[in-house]
Amino acid sequence: MTPSIIFLIVVIVIVLWVIMAYNGLVTGRNRVAESWSDIDVQLKRRYDLIPNLVETVKGYAAHEQGTLEKVIAARNAAMNAGSDMQTKLAAENNLSSTLKSIFALSESYPDLKANTNFLRLQDELADTENKIQAARRFYNGNTREFNTSLQTFPTSIIAGLFHFTPRDFFEAAAGERENVQVKF
Repeated sequence: MTPSIIFLIVVIVIVLWVIMAYNGLVTGRNRVAESWSDIDVQLKRRYDLIPNLVETVKGYAAHEQGTLEKVIAARNAAMNAGSDMQTKLAAENNLSSTLKSIFALSESYPDLKANTNFLRLQDELADTENKIQAARRFYNGNTREFNTSLQTFPTSIIAGLFHFTPRDFFEAAAGERENVQVKF
């Protein structure tokens, strides 16, 4: 083999590697975007369930208006959080912790706790919360894989050349790690 053929083979291998690395990064970025979309779908479902749950609770706990207003305000803030991920994360974490206060109310109102509509909504919301948690784990897994590929050599060279940026993880806020305390 002549040196020019060897050089040509080396160039072709490098070009193919660059193409494969770039395509891998694009695939990773798209998986992160898809998994964020999965979270969004479940959040929309939660937003739709909350007003029904609040209306059911209103009939039994009329004097708990402050708690109910906080839940609605948190829902509205989460829905209007926009596309900035940090703002969205903070709003979603706040909504999760205010939702816990509604379920804590049911402990104080036995009639509410026995209401089939409330129980059905509570089950649906619990199911949605579980799906949100699963979607968050899926998102974080894809984010981990994408960020790792951005930071490992030699793919990091391609990531830098084409301006790929790391994604943030969906993390629980400090308030979500603590037990909810409801005081009357």
